[in-house]
Formats: sequence, structure tokens, C-alpha cells
Amino acid sequence: MRTARSLAIALALVWSATALAERSADQSPSFGVGRTPTPAELSAIDIEVLPDGRGLPAGSSTASAGKDVYTRRCVTCHGTTGVEGPQDVLVGGRGSLVSASGGRPVKTVGSYWPYATTLWDYVRRAMPFDHPGTLTTNEVYGATAYVLFLNGIVAEQEVLNESTLPKVKMPNRDGFVPDPRPDVPATKTEPPKKK
Repeated sequence: MRTARSLAIALALVWSATALAERSADQSPSFGVGRTPTPAELSAIDIEVLPDGRGLPAGSSTASAGKDVYTRRCVTCHGTTGVEGPQDVLVGGRGSLVSASGGRPVKTVGSYWPYATTLWDYVRRAMPFDHPGTLTTNEVYGATAYVLFLNGIVAEQEVLNESTLPKVKMPNRDGFVPDPRPDVPATKTEPPKKK
């Protein structure tokens, strides 16, 4: 009885393997639902923004204009000046990552983030917290400019757009080092400068 059961299981496994091998390249059963997305649909979700600015859409704003966006959509969580909370502190902390005083580092946009384009991408995807993805492109440029302005990184009337934003030099840009693990592709990132 045990041999018959084992033989039945082995035959079922062989049949399953054969059926899987004969299936088409899509490797999933077809249930008659769904379809291949159109190029326009793929384009709508292809919103990756790289540190060098590739992927930034056309648009522009200034910190002056962005103050209105920040006041309407960000102040409830981050406070009037970006330090009051109750959510993440956005402003301050510069120098706290390497201070000799032994105090706790304050990781903010101005003290920690290496690229302004990362801030732009995060604001577009995740903010405001209660309605992510609802800001227009120009509102994202404005809110980004205002947070950078609060951190003393850009001027109030400086226009940020797809060309100028990647050129913004963040205070901690050189504070990151390449990953030395052998399974991580090497980058051409310069090591941080010794002070």
C-alpha cells in the first residue's frame, strides 16, 4: 500500500513538472483577467527620480511660492518652521552628525540628506501624509524649495526646476561612503573629505 501511494505521488510530481515545462513563458496560469499595460499606463507609474535629476518632470517654483504650499499642506505635521513637529523635524541639526560633543545626531533634510532630488521625490510620492500624491508638480518644487530655504540651502527667490534642483549641493553630500561589500557594484563616489 505504501509503495502504491509513493508511486502515485511520484507520478503526480512527474506529471506536474511536465505540465509546467510545457506552459508558455509567462509561467503563470491564465485566468482570463488582466491585460498588458499600455505604454501610457507604464509611463504614469514610471516616476523614479535619480540623484542626478534624471526623471524630474518639467515644472518650477521658489521657496517664496512654496511657503504657501507648506503652510496649507505641511505645517500640521512639521510645524511652522520645520522644527516643531509633531512628526519628523525637517530643519536644523547641521554639524550634529560629526560633532565632538557626543550628543545625539539630529537627522534632518539639512543635516543628513545627500541629494535635493531625493527630497523632491519623497515629497511627490509620500506627502502630505494624509493625501500622498495630491500635490501638483509645481507644488512639489515649491514645498521642496521652502524646506531647503528653511535649512539655509537655497535663497527665497531661487527658482528650482528640473535643471537647477540636481545642482543644489546638500550639506551632507560628502558624508556618505561607498559600500565596501563585494556583492554591491562599485560607484564612482568620492570618499568624504577629512577635515
